[in-house]
Amino acid sequence: MKLFVTGGAGFIGSNFVRMVIENSLSGLEGAEVTVFDALTYSGTLSNLESVAGSDRFTFVKGDIRDADAVADALADHDAVVHFAAESHVDRSVTDSRIFVETNVLGTQTLLDEALRLGTPRFVHVSTDEVYGSIDEGSWDEREPLLPNSPYAASKAASDLLVRSYFVTHGLNASITRCSNNYGTHHFPEKLIPLFVTNLLDDKQVPLYGDGENIRDWLHVDDHCRGIALVLNQGRAGEIYNIGGGTELSNTELTQLLLDALGKDETFITRVADRKGHDRRYSVDIGKISRELGYSPQVSFAEGLAAVVDWYTNHRAWWEPLKAHSAL
Repeated sequence: MKLFVTGGAGFIGSNFVRMVIENSLSGLEGAEVTVFDALTYSGTLSNLESVAGSDRFTFVKGDIRDADAVADALADHDAVVHFAAESHVDRSVTDSRIFVETNVLGTQTLLDEALRLGTPRFVHVSTDEVYGSIDEGSWDEREPLLPNSPYAASKAASDLLVRSYFVTHGLNASITRCSNNYGTHHFPEKLIPLFVTNLLDDKQVPLYGDGENIRDWLHVDDHCRGIALVLNQGRAGEIYNIGGGTELSNTELTQLLLDALGKDETFITRVADRKGHDRRYSVDIGKISRELGYSPQVSFAEGLAAVVDWYTNHRAWWEPLKAHSAL
């Protein structure tokens, strides 16, 4: 199998690529991978150093909004796994244009070229944020889309485009919607890597509002295993939620990080809440579990400890990124 992986130099995409090349994903052993990535601020070739020498790996620098570049690189591939997206909610609140251009127009460009080239399979990686906020219970895949941030709205739009290409054109496409990912190689603007790296430097961590916003945490390796299941066995036109099963408030998560790094609550700085900040996310993973046999494998305690250890021992990876982005 020959995979075309957009955004493969970013956090989740690079983890997926490394797992494919390392033959760690069932059903994708021996697969070849072409990473197509624009290398914007959160994508870096250092995420792919461990696999760059593989004869099953190819890198192409390109923008998913560029139809000619996509067409040239995509030809003769068996599947698209589409990770590429602008994904930082705070940035979307400040300026949503690039989110619409990349997440909506970029996805439309990929769909058009996949359809034109007859690409056999298309998996679109999305987010639980398209559902909005839920006070109790969990969303299943039949829930309406009620996005509250410009980022989430752009992802919801891209989800609907993917569905429309299945319905209208018969494109063999599936959609995944994940909960909050954590793991190694995570760009240090997101909560866990930002807080860990700040605490390693004895800096304050900015906690939004009352800290009681709740997220379900999913280890990136489990997410990649779920995507591989959908790629190999998922039904065309279907949506699959992928969750981790660990719901924590931001206050609870912050305390775990303080404890892990030997810090106390004096390192917390309360900051004004984000505009439109969703209160709680929770996905029902019953469908992917029943149909494809998915279940999370990494316990949150084990995964978080490994993340803290990785950032502690990989300053050379994250310090330049933080310096360049003024984080």
